[in-house]
Amino acid sequence: MKKLAIFSVTLLLMAAVFAFTVVAPTWKITDKYNISFASNEVGGIFKTFKGSITFDEANPATSGFDVTIDVASINTGNGLQNKHAKSDEWFDATKYPVIHYVSKKIVKAGNAYQVTGDLEIHGVKKEFTIPFTFQRKGNAATFNGTFNVNRNDFHIGKPGGDVSDNIKVTVAVPVTK
Repeated sequence: MKKLAIFSVTLLLMAAVFAFTVVAPTWKITDKYNISFASNEVGGIFKTFKGSITFDEANPATSGFDVTIDVASINTGNGLQNKHAKSDEWFDATKYPVIHYVSKKIVKAGNAYQVTGDLEIHGVKKEFTIPFTFQRKGNAATFNGTFNVNRNDFHIGKPGGDVSDNIKVTVAVPVTK
């Protein structure tokens, strides 16, 4: 009888552990994403974006992002500007080939969400919070966000000069299950 009681308690504890271990669904990034940037002087897109996204809108604490942007995929619509942006004076795409973001926590914020994580650009890693919305349609959804990045925080270009310090970034990332 004592063995049965110990066995029952063990089963209950294991069931409780599995009940509280929630894994967010994995979403696959489609090729219809848009990662754009703009200032008063220049704007453009990054053409190559990839990574892994797990997200559960009902339980964002179980969610996570680990995404990268290929710096060499920058496209301003001007070949000379593209070359200049990839050079060591700006992004230095040869030495720092990716922009990398890894989430630490995701929380609900009103009708939207906020993800806080480590953003690494140009060899500089900083904690960074990005607001976003999540719009689901069946097995598909889209993450949308708009935020500003101060390029000086990441030592991109020279402070002041011809390009604004704050760059507006807009992301639209369609995903499927």
